[in-house]
Amino acid sequence: MKPIRNTLILLVIVLASMSCRKIVQLPPEPRIEFISFTVFDTTDILGNESKGGRLKISFEDGDGDLGLRSADSGLEDTTNLFLTLYRKTNGLMEQVPDDDLMKPSSYRIPYMERTGNNKILKGTITVAMLYLFYDPADNDTIMYDILIKDRDENFSNTISTSEIALSFNNTYTIPE
Repeated sequence: MKPIRNTLILLVIVLASMSCRKIVQLPPEPRIEFISFTVFDTTDILGNESKGGRLKISFEDGDGDLGLRSADSGLEDTTNLFLTLYRKTNGLMEQVPDDDLMKPSSYRIPYMERTGNNKILKGTITVAMLYLFYDPADNDTIMYDILIKDRDENFSNTISTSEIALSFNNTYTIPE
């Protein structure tokens, strides 16, 4: 009976010590990483053939204040995910002008909040894009710079996608 009691006591001590681990600390500024960009053929709501893209990034935010409430809540900020589009011209990536029809819209990360002591938020953000004005005759190699902002106005690091050829259905990642 004594060995069973000793084993149970040891098990309780191990479990108790594991449950008392220190909470991981991350900086309050969000951090993002590029995962992938997938190009695919699709149809818009009017039945027109077009190209689509799906951007995936991972994020972590140390103080858990990522995302915005709905637009009708009276907040001034309506955008917290920023994309800058570049197009390859004469072998160089150049930022597109403001009047470029493929320039991305504003994006909004929905409100997120953790309860409890550990406020860290981690996850994946996926943004679907539809290229309504894509012309295969145009230069179709693009890339994006991406950053996000939390509710305390902390900006994340800026990341870049790999070069993306819109004419090929493919998944693009950063080469290792």
